[in-house]
Amino acid sequence: MTQLVDTLLDNLEKNAGAKVMEKAQAIQLLVMDVDGVHTDGGLIHGAEVAQFKRFHARDGFGMKLLRKHAIPMAFITGRTSQVVEERASEIGATICLQGIQEKGPALLQVCEEMNMAPAQTAYIGDDLIDLPAMQHVGLAIATADAHPLVAAVAHWQTSQPGGSGAVRDACELILHAQGKLRSVYADYWPCD
Repeated sequence: MTQLVDTLLDNLEKNAGAKVMEKAQAIQLLVMDVDGVHTDGGLIHGAEVAQFKRFHARDGFGMKLLRKHAIPMAFITGRTSQVVEERASEIGATICLQGIQEKGPALLQVCEEMNMAPAQTAYIGDDLIDLPAMQHVGLAIATADAHPLVAAVAHWQTSQPGGSGAVRDACELILHAQGKLRSVYADYWPCD
C-alpha cells in the first residue's frame, strides 16, 4: 500500500509541477464558485420554484479534510439558492456570497473579512465570470472542463470536471503541498 500512496503523491506532484506546489503550500483559504465547480453546471427548471443541485460526496469529503486541517473555505456564486446556503453550512464554509456578478471585488472582500492576503488564497472556477477573482489569488484553479480562457489563466487544472471531484482534486493538492496528505491517507489505510 505504501508504494501505491507514493505513486499517487508522485503523480500529483508531477502533474502540478514545482511552481504550483510552492503556491499551494502557501494557501490558507479556499474560495470556490458553485455552479460548474461543485456541480456539473446543469440547472433543472420546471413549473415549481424549487431548485435542485447535485453535489459529489468526494468533494464534500475533501472539504471536510481541509476543515480538519484548519483551512477555511468560502463560496462566491453568481446564482442565489437556499440549496447553496445549506451546502455551505453543511461543509463548514465560513462565508457564502450569492448573487455575485462581480467576483473580483467579492474575492477581495472575503479576503479582508477573513484577514487573509489574496496570495494566501486559492480560487476554483470554471467560467468567464470567475476570471476577475482568479486574477487576484495566489493559486488559481480551473476545473477539467473549464472554459478555455479560464484554463489558460489558471495556475493548475483539476483532473476531474466540475461536480465530479474537481473540488476534491484541489483539496488534495493543497494538503499534499503542505505535507499533510500522506497522514490523511494513513488515517484511513495505515501505510507500512
